Amino acid sequence: MAHNASVVEGRRSLPEAFYRRESDEVFVPTTATVGPWDPNLQHGSPPAALLAHAMLAAAARDDMRIAHFSLDFLGPVPVAPMTVRAEVVRAGKRIELISATATVGGRQVLRSSAWLIAVAPDRSPALRVDEAAPPLPSVAADALFKAVPHFGYGDAVEWRFVAGSFQALGPATVWSRPRIPLLRGETTPPPLRALLLVDSANGISAELDFSAYTFVPVNLTVAFTRAPDGEWIGMSASTALAGDGAGTASARLFDAAGFFGEAHQPLFVGPR
Repeated sequence: MAHNASVVEGRRSLPEAFYRRESDEVFVPTTATVGPWDPNLQHGSPPAALLAHAMLAAAARDDMRIAHFSLDFLGPVPVAPMTVRAEVVRAGKRIELISATATVGGRQVLRSSAWLIAVAPDRSPALRVDEAAPPLPSVAADALFKAVPHFGYGDAVEWRFVAGSFQALGPATVWSRPRIPLLRGETTPPPLRALLLVDSANGISAELDFSAYTFVPVNLTVAFTRAPDGEWIGMSASTALAGDGAGTASARLFDAAGFFGEAHQPLFVGPR
């Protein structure tokens, strides 16, 4: 696991970023990427944001924004240097399709794609995007799951619950903001802040005891109705389980201006 300079946030010492850039294509994850399942594996949200970062950098035009993002988990993602490559699959005047992959130790662990749409002010009426966001609570959560009260990713994000909590089962609504940037020395734009959150939907809305069951996503999709904005990103998430070892987690996403998109995750579920 990489050793990194750290910053102090409250009672916790955090790395300076989720990743350190080693070259144009190689990124070294810090302890801030560590998920709750295994101290040697990354949470899904930081690599989702990292691949989106690479795809936006590969985009042919700067007047386009992400409209749809999809990420396939091809296996566990170790806390180890990642080679990330992105390419434009379909260029166009109105839409672009971009893909990206992440490889660790010669093994492809992630595959992603994004549809970008050319946008312009007042090109169409704004409809059904006036749903108000819930108020931002003043108190942040100081512990995570009962079985894992602290882990790198969880501590690197500030969580403020409107409804539910890490300690309770069932649907939840939470505001969040990363305490550190995605990449050291670089700002993290709001769409990437959103992707630094959304893979947590199945965690905050867990319906089963974390210590007794595994419930991990095999894919993540996010549809952006509009571009998110601001420091804080929120979601209202719920989980549904079929009883046969599969299920889904879904979330409505919002910022200070209100609703801006949706996220979905198919889940593998089983006893530990």
